[in-house]
Amino acid sequence: MAAGNSNFDEILSTTLKNYVPRLTDNIFTARPLFYALTNGQTIRRISGGAKIVVPVIYGTNSTAGSYSGTDTISTTAQTGISAAEYDWKQYAATVTISGIEEAKNNGEAQIIDLLEGKIFQTQETIIENMNTMFFGNGTGNSSKDMEGLSSLVGSTGSPGGIDATDADNSWWRSAVTNQGSAAITVASMATLYNNCSVGNDQPTIAITGQNQYEAYEALLDQNIRYTDTEVADAGFQNLMFKGCPVTFDGTLAGEGKFYFLNTKYLQLVAHSDVWFKPTPFVRPTDQDSVFSQLLCYGEFTTSNRARQGFMYGITPA
Repeated sequence: MAAGNSNFDEILSTTLKNYVPRLTDNIFTARPLFYALTNGQTIRRISGGAKIVVPVIYGTNSTAGSYSGTDTISTTAQTGISAAEYDWKQYAATVTISGIEEAKNNGEAQIIDLLEGKIFQTQETIIENMNTMFFGNGTGNSSKDMEGLSSLVGSTGSPGGIDATDADNSWWRSAVTNQGSAAITVASMATLYNNCSVGNDQPTIAITGQNQYEAYEALLDQNIRYTDTEVADAGFQNLMFKGCPVTFDGTLAGEGKFYFLNTKYLQLVAHSDVWFKPTPFVRPTDQDSVFSQLLCYGEFTTSNRARQGFMYGITPA
């Protein structure tokens, strides 16, 4: 068995467990999409189930209406409520410390410093990988990836097990605009915004690439450039459009895409017992090292695609 002492492993396990809340705060405020998914009520924690079930409403109640005196009031059974079902996905990262690193860091303070360096490395890797995953379509790594905006926001596909191409499921389609290799305009943004809005149920954040963000910025009067202070305080540049903060993410660089998102209907679902849960540090029998894994069970879901907007084919990309 590899050399080492249990006291070292206990210090590592305890420190990592105490560090996890700060770790997840850093991860989920590091990108505008992460921030939007975890700010307020967007993240949802559940304790289990064979699948993640998200109720969806696609029709109205036909019994609602006026009546007079002893008129018969309809008691017709109603449809119009269904559910989107998502499979649990798993995500993990490993923090490993080799035997020689352990030997060089014997004091407790040095052990903690070493671990913090390893955690920072892991944190930055998770940010980069999850950011790519949450803009993807869930097919990465042989479809083991969590869902992303490319599948959740669109007019095709079957997120949640509901086939949007079926004529009866037209309500499960986002507002989508093909800009046809043309530049973004205030008019095209307004049309997309209005198409995914109903009354005061409107997009809460818009995310695009840097080129599109700068193109929108150039359209604005130099003296009228409002920003959302909450998003700005979180560290993200933004400009307002119809009361919705517009910001940019490097993952969309060169893609000519623009999203209007209503985070009321987008949820990052996390298992309440296994969400960045650190396992105890263990020593393999065949390696001179100790390692702990950070485990996540969850999925990125939507309950209303129609309240999301997506524009593509924007030039310059």
